[in-house]
Amino acid sequence: MKKIAVFDAKKYDQKSFSQYEGKYQFTYFKDRLSSKTVKLAQGFDAVICFVNDELNDEVLTKLKQFNIHGVFLRCAGYNNVDLKSAYTNKIHVARVPAYSPYAVAEHAFALILSLNRHIHKAYIRSRDFNFNLESLTGFDLYNKTIGVVGTGKIGRVFIDIAKGFGMKVLCYDPYPAKDSGYDYTTLEEIYRQSEIISLHCPLTPENHHMINQKAIEQMKDGVMIINTSRGGLIDSKALLEGLKEKKIGAVGLDVYEEEANLFFHDNSAKIIDDDILALLISMPNVIVTSHQAFLTIEALDNIAETTINNLDEFFAGTFMHNELCYHCQQSDNPEQCYKLKTKRCF
Repeated sequence: MKKIAVFDAKKYDQKSFSQYEGKYQFTYFKDRLSSKTVKLAQGFDAVICFVNDELNDEVLTKLKQFNIHGVFLRCAGYNNVDLKSAYTNKIHVARVPAYSPYAVAEHAFALILSLNRHIHKAYIRSRDFNFNLESLTGFDLYNKTIGVVGTGKIGRVFIDIAKGFGMKVLCYDPYPAKDSGYDYTTLEEIYRQSEIISLHCPLTPENHHMINQKAIEQMKDGVMIINTSRGGLIDSKALLEGLKEKKIGAVGLDVYEEEANLFFHDNSAKIIDDDILALLISMPNVIVTSHQAFLTIEALDNIAETTINNLDEFFAGTFMHNELCYHCQQSDNPEQCYKLKTKRCF
């Protein structure tokens, strides 16, 4: 039986993978995969990783030395993977491209509704039997303009929800969805027109810190910014300044660019030395959740099932449908290659 090392594993991960225990032998590590912990992978046939595991050249080279040639991400994003190094070291990398777009899109709207109607503040008040309505005024979402950056599977579900509220939806995506009927425009127009901006795109070198000081200056006064994608899409310092200057009216974050050593762990007894995050969390118009947008029963089941299918294809030596290829990612349209391929990247 093939032995699989599962890094950054939580109890809910073990529960979702437990139904496949007879097929593979899983060993769960609470530690994130990094240069310090990669030695734990020795003796295994493959590794399963998560969003904040470090799959850089040093780690991937070590995995090759351990004769591990399969890395399986139980997530959609792969900005934490050095695909060039994986190709050089002949390590196949596969991901879970879609586990539940509904889970993430619904969480994004939960942040919008909570911020707009001040649910988080009302909850705290009512716990003290304070039923004062001062400072709890929101606004109708109906007929408001919402800018959606990224129209992949999650973005499309989010758009459907927004339209259900009767909102005007503006979209931006470097690869527009054909025949979608979406109102595509430029980022500048989204910044200029939107009362709410929600990010639903992967993190790439091109869009790193796309929400920066210059972008914020172009936005409407009192804009609400929602990010359930990747923390690196937003310049946290610029975000904090925008809040201080009252340019930004509200912020909902399920991700944070320096989250790796904080999120998914109980830090309640520790002093947080990240001043920016501490200040963001202290603000009454900011909600930070702990990268939990994906966390539904359906999503966890889908993640486990797809990861097992990826493992099956890898060990069978067949075409890997969800493989990430360095050469594909360098093309103008990285999705095109997957549609044409009938064999592995190498």
